Amino acid sequence: MYRHSLRKRVAIAFAVCVAVLSVAWGFAFFAAIKLSEDRVMIQQLEHAAGSYPAMTMNPRGYDEIESLPEALRGWALSKPAEGTYEFTAAEFHVAVIPSDNELGRAFVVFDVAGIEADSAEDWWWLLVIAGVVGTLGLLGFGLGMMVMRRAVAPVAELAQVVASIDLEHLSAGDHERIESSRFGDDEVGMLAATIEKTLERISAFIARERYFTGSASHELRTPITVIAGALELLEQSELSAANKKVLDRVRRATHEMKTTIEMFLCLARETDDGLYEAQFTVMPMVSQAVEQHLHLLNGKFVDVHIDDRATPLVSGHPQAFSIAVKNIVRNAFEHAHEGQGPITILLNERELLVANHVSSDVDAQDRPTEAVSSHGYGLGLGIVERLCERNGWSFVLNVDGTRVAARLSW
Repeated sequence: MYRHSLRKRVAIAFAVCVAVLSVAWGFAFFAAIKLSEDRVMIQQLEHAAGSYPAMTMNPRGYDEIESLPEALRGWALSKPAEGTYEFTAAEFHVAVIPSDNELGRAFVVFDVAGIEADSAEDWWWLLVIAGVVGTLGLLGFGLGMMVMRRAVAPVAELAQVVASIDLEHLSAGDHERIESSRFGDDEVGMLAATIEKTLERISAFIARERYFTGSASHELRTPITVIAGALELLEQSELSAANKKVLDRVRRATHEMKTTIEMFLCLARETDDGLYEAQFTVMPMVSQAVEQHLHLLNGKFVDVHIDDRATPLVSGHPQAFSIAVKNIVRNAFEHAHEGQGPITILLNERELLVANHVSSDVDAQDRPTEAVSSHGYGLGLGIVERLCERNGWSFVLNVDGTRVAARLSW
């Protein structure tokens, strides 16, 4: 349980990290200053001890140029302005100050020979400072990571719980794994509660969908089965030619109704007992679809050419593929006009192509160059598109002039 919001915890973590690093850097600078002071004093004492018993005063003041060290006399004759100067080669630090003498200025000279560290020692100090800075940087990075990890721990915990849920196969109790109450009342708790409620609604929807499809499958198929049985009994009786035509229409309508029911139930199911991983051959489904819809070509004088150049094996839902093939074939047969043929069915290793000719007065808005559309070509093509999306197939409808080609790829 967290007492503060995520925003406040991140701000506190950042403030704590900055404060700790500031204190660390402050102590480091303070230690460096004290070390420098001690080093300068020790160097001066060692230099003075080396010249004992002749003690020289350092720094020293000069009112005349002739009394200056020889290395500084030429520079002093140029009447330098007030200020401080450093002479690295001669190892002098000089301060020029105003004075009442004839020159109008005086010189304070600090001889640092033997006091300043040599270059080798400077490099060692540089390495020490670089090591200290690097150590503090690593300390700051590690501290920042630790503090920020603790600050965003509930977000990482929630992400881990959500990632452990299989969204493709949700169960009724998956939402209970979130346990939003343990995340408190902050932003993370609100997000966890929202995810939990969403998963709960999805699980309930899946349960209702399974119940509906199970019930609808039985309730809708039962009257179709009864009608089909009644038609078989009627076929055994003596009927007139007119009644036989009516019987054929009823049989076809019953078959279309059965196909429609299977089609919508197939789209409604979220899961279907692993049938989406089944493998099947295509040609038997094509032959069955052509045979079932040949009556649509009665009186049109249109031939059907089937070119099976391959015998492909497709992976997916067999019933969904059969429905898609039947819809494509039915739409081609329905929109074929008298004498405008033939209808070509081409089966390759990776696709099924069904092409037919349509009337030249097809509305221009129904002539996309390459698009998936059901406008003007039957509701079934929209169903085919959805079935293909569910199974990872591709459906494209090409309209070129008066020729329509439906391409189903896998």
